[in-house]
Amino acid sequence: AVTACSEVELSCAPDGDGRSDDVKSRRRRLREPAWTRLDDEALLDMRLCDLRLSLARSGLDQAVQRLYEELRLKGILFRPHVWLSEEWFSPDGIPGIAMPFYLAHPRLQRLERRFMHEVEGGNDKWLMRILRHETGHAIDTAFGLRRRKTWRDTFGKASRRYPSRYSPRPASRRFVLHLGHWYAQSHPDEDFAETFAVWLTPGAFWQERYDGWPAVKKLEYVDGVMRSLSGKRALVDAPTEIEPLSSVRKTLRQHYRRKRRH
Repeated sequence: AVTACSEVELSCAPDGDGRSDDVKSRRRRLREPAWTRLDDEALLDMRLCDLRLSLARSGLDQAVQRLYEELRLKGILFRPHVWLSEEWFSPDGIPGIAMPFYLAHPRLQRLERRFMHEVEGGNDKWLMRILRHETGHAIDTAFGLRRRKTWRDTFGKASRRYPSRYSPRPASRRFVLHLGHWYAQSHPDEDFAETFAVWLTPGAFWQERYDGWPAVKKLEYVDGVMRSLSGKRALVDAPTEIEPLSSVRKTLRQHYRRKRRH
């Protein structure tokens, strides 16, 4: 559930004919924000900041807590702060993670699917995969890992320009496989984040999965670095939020027009 714009209190004593369940269902509908009952055209004119979404009321905080537990089990004290924004991202210099607003309500997921033909992170498995990946970026920032010579020797220079497109080599064994489209091959930063995500995943058995692959050297490097960080506090730990949803005043129509164009 998400923030209610208005709530009507109803009372009903069970009468055994099913009407009590009907009233409960109606009460739940009335507690939903008014925008959930708009058709797509009207909903597109809503500003993102007026959706009044939150991690806690959407249930997304449960996935964040699961992520924190995975970090705890690895002995990592660092916890990336998480907030809602327009898209998935971990800002450069900020050890945190922005999650896309559409994950906070099924109505918005349906709208996302209509325009983008998929909902990135729209199921539990996919959601955790992306959270682990973005945590790789956040922990890199938190401890300044990319500045280490050993990091550059393993993954390449983080200063390399991000390509607008890339041509992956599907047969290459120099990179882990985690998110789709052989994403680790797109940039050294993504290579690290993908490798970290595989390392963090419970039950990944990466030693066996990547045995004989050159990519196992990257996993061993991440394993060694994370062991060295066990119990240590982040060097950068400012809980700054970049473009939080409450500050985004564009409408959903403007958002999807830009996103589809991109």
